[in-house]
Amino acid sequence: MAPSLRCMKKSCIAMILAGGQGSRLYALTRKVAKPSMPFGGKYRIIDFPLSNCANSGIDTVGVLTQYRPLRLNSYIGSGQAWDMDTSDGGVFILPPYVSSGETGSWFSGTANAIYQNIGFIEMYDPDDVLILSGDHVYKMDYSLMLREHREHKADCTIAVLQVSMEDAPRFGIMNLGADGCIAEFEEKPKHPKSDLASMGIYVFKWETLRKYLMEDEADPESQKDFGKNIIPKMLSGGARLWPYHFDGYWRDVGTITSLWDANMDMLSTELINLYDPDWPILSNWPPRPPQYIGPMASVTHSIVTEGCSIEGLVENSVLSDSTTVAPGAQVSYSVLMPGAVVEEGAVVEYAIIGENTVLHKGAHVGAPPDGTDAWGVATCGPDIEIHAGARVPAGAMIYSGQEV
Repeated sequence: MAPSLRCMKKSCIAMILAGGQGSRLYALTRKVAKPSMPFGGKYRIIDFPLSNCANSGIDTVGVLTQYRPLRLNSYIGSGQAWDMDTSDGGVFILPPYVSSGETGSWFSGTANAIYQNIGFIEMYDPDDVLILSGDHVYKMDYSLMLREHREHKADCTIAVLQVSMEDAPRFGIMNLGADGCIAEFEEKPKHPKSDLASMGIYVFKWETLRKYLMEDEADPESQKDFGKNIIPKMLSGGARLWPYHFDGYWRDVGTITSLWDANMDMLSTELINLYDPDWPILSNWPPRPPQYIGPMASVTHSIVTEGCSIEGLVENSVLSDSTTVAPGAQVSYSVLMPGAVVEEGAVVEYAIIGENTVLHKGAHVGAPPDGTDAWGVATCGPDIEIHAGARVPAGAMIYSGQEV
């Protein structure tokens, strides 16, 4: 653990767990961490928790990186884009480290990641610590959750979302007692007792959390995980755990399908409003020239970001900056990441196209849903060339280095 250096005391600081590999995104995250993935046209996934912190008045944030951190570190920089480059707070990149005379390794779990940064937290002597994931898409006012946490004198408050009973086995499920407190936690139960799913967003009383982190780290049988270890130990130890009920938009974009779904959701202001001046989603996206829509282009119900050149057909799609859709090309129900090129006569439908990937003339990627379980979103990773006339079927996954 790092040595303790006292800074200005903070009522609450946030710690964002942003080290995930995102292995279920396959080709898209071979070279980048999931939180740094382009999303929604002009954002990266990490923008959502960072913007929530900024809009909630939380000005001291530690970002715990691990897998391929270079792009994420460069993107966050000093935190200026989120107005967090202050003298008494800011955004701090916190990678795993080894101190002199210690053995160390990558973070071995979510709880171990926070344990390794106890020294950083203690510099600010917070009353409470907010633990967040760096790979969820949502808008939340953390100050309301913090207020409820303190009103109920909770040792830990967990944000919960009501899900269908069919989906409940995919989540950590909270079962409540007669007093409204969390009485039981079930990690992905086969037969859930309730429909209240943990969102992986926690507020902890720091004094209490520190005690449990120290005990958990000393347990050789522990997996060093909040859901599997810390929360159950707090419940068995008599700690007061409170549920914070959230009824807004929230998506875990951990799979190809969920990433595609969430991008499509950005086309609806009823699901999540990116145009709300009172709760802006901020980003450090580089400046680009204006978009160009050619005289023969057709663009409907789509997000088209700066630097794009559109001369073909685009419908129901999300286009990141500097993408090109040539004359006669068609893009529908798809996500194009920065620098993607769709040449003349090429077709993209129900697909995700990675950064700087080129579809040459007449290539065809993806297909509409056919009503079978075999259908899926076609995905091309970054820096790929799809040869002229090539066909990439629905559900296919194309990695860089493959010949297509």
